[in-house]
Amino acid sequence: MLYAAGNRRHDDRGTMTIDFNSRKRGKAMSINLQKGQKINLSKESRSGLNKVMVGLGWDEVPQKRGLFAPKPQDIDCDAFAILLGYDGKLLNHTNDIKQCTVFFNNLVWPGGSIRHMGDNLTGAGEGDDEQIFVDLQNVPLEVGTIVFAVNIYDAFKRNQHFGMIRNAFIRVVDYEHNVELCRFELSENYYNMTALVAGALMRTDNGWEFITDGNAARVESLVNVVAAFAD
Repeated sequence: MLYAAGNRRHDDRGTMTIDFNSRKRGKAMSINLQKGQKINLSKESRSGLNKVMVGLGWDEVPQKRGLFAPKPQDIDCDAFAILLGYDGKLLNHTNDIKQCTVFFNNLVWPGGSIRHMGDNLTGAGEGDDEQIFVDLQNVPLEVGTIVFAVNIYDAFKRNQHFGMIRNAFIRVVDYEHNVELCRFELSENYYNMTALVAGALMRTDNGWEFITDGNAARVESLVNVVAAFAD
């Protein structure tokens, strides 16, 4: 199983709280998180934190090939968000993936509070390869956790895996002020793995928290990842 659904993991590293008032003259402050750490994204200023952009990025490791060998097929990584209830299970215990997942074939959650900004087929270029927008103030109350994951499209057929990917990361950005709040570098050895849970936004009594994950598995498609959170 990719993620201990509903497990509010508390480790000896504790919860980190962003102090928005510590920024001077708009200078960005970003926290680099380690696996299993979490950060409190609760209101720390007058304006508060209302909207975030969760960015995920990666680069392909250059592949060696013979002089006359065909060009290797691009690795198509797909980011997606899984919506869970407070019990850590799929929202409303649904069996319909479009009722609990925002992904390339279901870009906008009803009401627009969660929006996938589009599919990047190659991962080329610097910065975020895919982004998922979350309007924290308007996420339905029945949503307790939003899990962010990535899988490789047609990985089995193309004989591809995350060992062929480098510089992978997930970051959370204050959307309204365009300030990166935190980042998690996915630097483990993910050889032969085809799906990766990067982190999650979790609703708490003190507002929203972001917790890193970094667990991976070898599965055929994102459907298998989503199914890991079913009953």
